Amino acid sequence: MSKTALLFAGQGAQVVGMGRDLAETFPTARAWFERANTALGYDLASIGFHGPEAELTKTENAQPAIYLVSWVAFELLKEQVPGLKFAATAGLSLGEFTALAAAGTFSFADGLRVVRQRGQFMQEACDATQGGMAAIIGLDEAPTREVCAEAGVVLANLNCPGQLVISGATDNIARAVELAKAKGARKALPLTVAGAYHSPLMASAQPKLAAALAGVTLAAPQVPVLSNVTAEFHGAPAEISTRLVEQVTSSVLWEKSIRALLAQGFTRFIELGPGSALSGFMKRIDKSVQMLNVADVASLAATVNVLKG
Repeated sequence: MSKTALLFAGQGAQVVGMGRDLAETFPTARAWFERANTALGYDLASIGFHGPEAELTKTENAQPAIYLVSWVAFELLKEQVPGLKFAATAGLSLGEFTALAAAGTFSFADGLRVVRQRGQFMQEACDATQGGMAAIIGLDEAPTREVCAEAGVVLANLNCPGQLVISGATDNIARAVELAKAKGARKALPLTVAGAYHSPLMASAQPKLAAALAGVTLAAPQVPVLSNVTAEFHGAPAEISTRLVEQVTSSVLWEKSIRALLAQGFTRFIELGPGSALSGFMKRIDKSVQMLNVADVASLAATVNVLKG
């Protein structure tokens, strides 16, 4: 019997128009978008559907918008495949919140509100610091860590073999890009982001996020959920809150998380939410597993066909 894990998209996956065809096609989806607008008190759905891009890209909109589209994809998949069974969930950075909501740790609305606040707190940290990020392609972890130490930046994302992301002060990132190229990186590209996510420059967001999480009821997950910080399954609710606060400044151990699932016999993964970045990472981690995704009407239909096959 193959074990299935659900994977939830992270920030950067946002694109104007995301979720719109789902809302136009499925009454269930439409209802969830309306619920989200009510919970937040503004028309988040419209920003996702119509933009403008500059508005959607703002961290306080991008994070809840991706959470929302990912949740809608999850709900539609359950509706289309009654009795859908999954034995674990994981999410990339912000996607960890969606993964926890899908596992029943907190309600959809509580998760949405906390993610919106998280985006606001992180944007405030970005505005107060001069930070950036860069993708390092084709350089192993050890030499990339040497670059980080020399340039005074940190490893933010360990996504898959040959794809790492560094984070830190803007000037230091520029230096790290040059050092990485000198060490043989195939590409070292500054990313278009608001600041230095998953680095110490985000520390001011942590006490605020801790306070926001303190106002939310957390339950033990109904299925195991992986922590980005440890690449291990979350423990008790109090520990979950601590890990989510740590995650703001910690490295995202995505490849290690996926390898932990592979070691436990997971052979089917379903990416939920806009884009297909996680599917791309999986190809570089293990091509032999079954990788499906739900981002829009077409990918939902394709995934349902396979699952009902």
